[in-house]
Amino acid sequence: MANVTSVTVRSGIDERLSRMIQLPTVSAELDERGSEPFESFVALIAELYPLTHAQLTLERHTEFGLLFHWVGRTTGPEGPVVLMAHYDVVPVDESDAWTHPPFDGVIADGVVYGRGALDDKGPLIVVLEAVENLLSDGFVPARDVYLSFGGNEETYGRAAQEIAAVFRERGIVPWLVVDEGGAVVDAPLPFVPGRAAMIGVGEKGVMTVKLSARGEGGHASAPPSLTAVRRIARAVDRLGPATFRPRASRAILRMLTRLSEQTPGPARHLLRLLGAAPLITARLFALLGGEPAALVRTTVAPTMQSGGTAANVLPSQASATVNLRIALGETTQQTVLRVRRRIRDPLVTVQVVEASEPSPESSTDNAQFALLAEALAESHPGVPAVPYVMMAATDSRHFHRFSPAVYRFAPLEMSNAQRASIHGVDENVEVSALERGERFHRALLERLV
Repeated sequence: MANVTSVTVRSGIDERLSRMIQLPTVSAELDERGSEPFESFVALIAELYPLTHAQLTLERHTEFGLLFHWVGRTTGPEGPVVLMAHYDVVPVDESDAWTHPPFDGVIADGVVYGRGALDDKGPLIVVLEAVENLLSDGFVPARDVYLSFGGNEETYGRAAQEIAAVFRERGIVPWLVVDEGGAVVDAPLPFVPGRAAMIGVGEKGVMTVKLSARGEGGHASAPPSLTAVRRIARAVDRLGPATFRPRASRAILRMLTRLSEQTPGPARHLLRLLGAAPLITARLFALLGGEPAALVRTTVAPTMQSGGTAANVLPSQASATVNLRIALGETTQQTVLRVRRRIRDPLVTVQVVEASEPSPESSTDNAQFALLAEALAESHPGVPAVPYVMMAATDSRHFHRFSPAVYRFAPLEMSNAQRASIHGVDENVEVSALERGERFHRALLERLV
């Protein structure tokens, strides 16, 4: 293990995060707000982290991709470490009642409030804090380190995709990639006590499809039996929760086995059984619904519908947009074929708007996962590192095709209420959680070999 340096940690991480939150980097509202908040964010990094700005090389990829390069002591054959985050945020519904204005970055009672506090400016700032603190002590990492920050992750933008393409063009294969994803949570399952650091070792694929149908227009007083709207409604109804069969991936089985080690009583034996019985686990999780079901099957979520021009006019066309999250072990081709078979209507057009494959699973029996666990032992003593499947999409999906070890973990404590505030109301993070997150990344960089 590498020697751990003594670092004097700067105070004021809450004020720095507050200033980041005050910049409304809403990628979905780029047309309305313009690029000024994004450019101001880049300038703010240079102001708040002068050593990082001076000693690391910064490359801009597309308008919104930032790639910092920290040259290590050696450039070995195993490749560098890539620490990822994004600085764009989702919009705020003006009708929602926030305790504090979402872009004021209010600090109250040891908590920082605002859009992006958890997703993803909080996880981003703890990376920068660790790097700046280590640089202040003259620390040089054992191997090259890259900081990859995207400004359009929430709109599936090209920043991270372009950065990953640059790595491939240059023949750089990262030894370790860490992006947002899991967190330190309480009671990861209803009957599992204590805290766990949920580390995403795999990521579900994403597919958006548009269902379209045409019909005879005319007056609504004499409708046919199956209008375009009813045809689309029937197609959506056929894409119910049971559209895809449940299957327990290896990551889920590993998760259950790992959680059994900290669970007392009969629940321990149940978890061990489930960890060794994929068919039973898949069926049980599917019956539980919600997040457990999403862990073991491809999910189908209708998100938008349109059709018609007036209340008394039959629409000549109608459409619906459906978002699917594809389970590990399946493919986008299998998914769209399954959708068409379930709809069973040749007059409904199924158009794939966008699609990305599920990731392969990264190992938990390697030096990279062990390094994450070591860093966690310093930042969150006694909290086990537990593998799981990431259900949302992250920028790291552009790396997992050519990097062998990609993990999705933000080293912040998140309560159930805080997790619910992501993309919701009253998003917030505790200052103490930020401080432990900085410690995690600092320990990770110090322990590189």
